[in-house]
Amino acid sequence: MGRSRETYNKKEVRSKKEKKRKEKEQKRLARKENEKKGNLDDMIAYVDEFGMISSTPPDPKKKEIIKLQDIETSIPKKDDTEQDPVREGKVVFYDKAKGYGFIKDSETEEKIFVHESNLFNEVEEGSVVRFEILPGKRGLTAVGVKLV
Repeated sequence: MGRSRETYNKKEVRSKKEKKRKEKEQKRLARKENEKKGNLDDMIAYVDEFGMISSTPPDPKKKEIIKLQDIETSIPKKDDTEQDPVREGKVVFYDKAKGYGFIKDSETEEKIFVHESNLFNEVEEGSVVRFEILPGKRGLTAVGVKLV
């Protein structure tokens, strides 16, 4: 049997495969070298007192000592100044058919829910009223609503 003939195309395909294999081997060796060279110091980032990221460590002379008792981990307490429990506001929405509406508090500009069971007088949109605020199921509720 005779030797198979290699055509130009077959030689070209074989040389491309060989070239690709050599390039892949070179890339693998380069990655291996970079892994050895890369150390942890190149990957560390520091955060300064202003929250900015830098590559230099903070100066130990500027270090501030904070006592554990000075750290507050709770919700700040509300002011002890008592607000008047009776407030005034304007009815911005009221649906007689459904029996509820909203009052805009004149001090805080907050909208407060009001139900018809908490009304002493009949109200309409635009009425100025006096009321007290109590926490309800879904937020603040106006109670004891009277026309001014």
